[in-house]
Amino acid sequence: MRRSKAVSAVALFAGAALVLSACGGGGSEDSTGSTADVKSMATGKAQSGDNYKLGDAPEFEKVTVAIDEGYSAYNNKTPDANSSYNNYVLTAVIASPFVLDGNNKVLLNTDVMESVTVTSKDPQIVQWKMKPGVKWSDGGEWDCDDFYLGWLSHSGKAEGFESASTTGYDLVQQGECKDPLTFEAKFDKPYLDYKGMFTDQMLMPAHILEAKTGIADIIALKPGGDAAAMKKASEFWMKEWKGFKPDIMPGSGPYMITAFDQNSKTVTLSKNPNWIGAKGGPKTVIVRAIVDPKAMATALQNGEIDVAASTQPDETAATTMKNLANQGVTYGSAPQLTFEHLDLQYNRMFKDPIMRKAFFEAVNRQEIVDKLLKGVQSDAQVLNSIQFFQGEPGYQDLYSTKAGLGAEAAAKTLSDAGWVKGADGIFAKNGQRFSVTITHNDNPRRRQTVELIIPMAKAAGIEVKDETDANFLKGRVDKGEYDIALFAWSQQPFKAESRAIYTTGGGQNWQGLSNPTIDTTFNTAVSATDEAAATKAYQEVDAALANEYATLPIYSLPSMWGFRGIDRVYMQSYNGALWNVGEWKKTD
Repeated sequence: MRRSKAVSAVALFAGAALVLSACGGGGSEDSTGSTADVKSMATGKAQSGDNYKLGDAPEFEKVTVAIDEGYSAYNNKTPDANSSYNNYVLTAVIASPFVLDGNNKVLLNTDVMESVTVTSKDPQIVQWKMKPGVKWSDGGEWDCDDFYLGWLSHSGKAEGFESASTTGYDLVQQGECKDPLTFEAKFDKPYLDYKGMFTDQMLMPAHILEAKTGIADIIALKPGGDAAAMKKASEFWMKEWKGFKPDIMPGSGPYMITAFDQNSKTVTLSKNPNWIGAKGGPKTVIVRAIVDPKAMATALQNGEIDVAASTQPDETAATTMKNLANQGVTYGSAPQLTFEHLDLQYNRMFKDPIMRKAFFEAVNRQEIVDKLLKGVQSDAQVLNSIQFFQGEPGYQDLYSTKAGLGAEAAAKTLSDAGWVKGADGIFAKNGQRFSVTITHNDNPRRRQTVELIIPMAKAAGIEVKDETDANFLKGRVDKGEYDIALFAWSQQPFKAESRAIYTTGGGQNWQGLSNPTIDTTFNTAVSATDEAAATKAYQEVDAALANEYATLPIYSLPSMWGFRGIDRVYMQSYNGALWNVGEWKKTD
């Protein structure tokens, strides 16, 4: 699963957790299939109002957690590294000014921040004030330098830096450190989603970059200034924070990475000795990658792991975990701010709008949802929007009249445009057969999705082939090397950053989409001065995207997780299960 600040990217939104019924393990289940009141586990133990801090808990030795894919990069903000699975590890390692709880509520992280304040509305000026005494695990100060580097690398103004998204940062002409613990941003236009800036584990250690590049003071480095120094800074930021190198990858959160096995994709987290917040919970966290959710469930059953945390719903795996109640396992599932979709590549055959339209018409998304999701979340639905999830203000059904209309409708669309069905049953025009490949990572549910689509398309005279590539999300998708990409966008509660996915030249616009209406309307939405105006503009973006037949949303992904021996675990939609690991309590 790719992530971005995106999907709306960081966009999202807003408290969409379902209300779960309270029931005992092995008893009746609610619509998500959870075997306990996991809704009650969605908040941090010490959070209060709009503030978060890590709660106190007794310390214990070790916990082993499984996720679907492995960690690959400490800097998760370069386009080639940007992945949810890095985020699931880094959420406990890299401190952010705001934290999202299990309800996707945006909370000020008072372990490291004094305040984030709008000091002026016209022009909009925001100040981030850091808490004194916060340190990286190597003893370096966590201070304004780190925020300045965050702005510089994402501003779109500094030569050589390529970030997954520049949204918000590009509205700030020059970031400024008012003092060692205060970063100030003056915006060219209003930006409602400023709380999404510097979040999701993007604040890299500026003192490390300075030491390794010989740059005396990162704050003195300005866009358009010292070209040689900027080249050193950007090359280090882009290339060096991959994998794990202990001397340049400290932690600023409650944990730090102390080991990484590239072959097994296993990460070891240990306590940050300089962490000034609560110091309880597991001393060591082992994070294992188990790609097959069935194998993950079996590992939980066999006691190889303590927590199975999957964003890849699988009915067999869900059933296995539900049936482990007599072993003390709690099973949870909840809708995520993550949506599975099919991206059509404009730089290949799908530059033809008729082909895009016919493909949409051939794909029966309801059949996919019924066969692949109902066993995990019984009330799972087809998603008919890209910018909004079901239940959000602004959600409207934009795809039921465009997708799943059937083989006859798709065939008619092609025939009317001069396509002719060949002896093999596949349409062709001007010597080109309608033969395309759907590419995805090594994921059982995605293989099953393509297996369902192949006969749907064939009935319409379209040949679809399946391509599984374990590294598709780690070096190919961002280069646009596909006809159709099957993956998911994960988001936070800030819609503005989806602009990087769908606007011309956006850092995550890998499908080559370019539509002036979408570009203009996104700019209007991002700089709106109130929520009502922003929602209206995002609805217009949504409609324009639907009319492009560019991306076919399939469903919002339900997460599923199981755990034993810990008092409470909730899989946060964007940051995974470890968002509050430092306050987990051992129960056996």
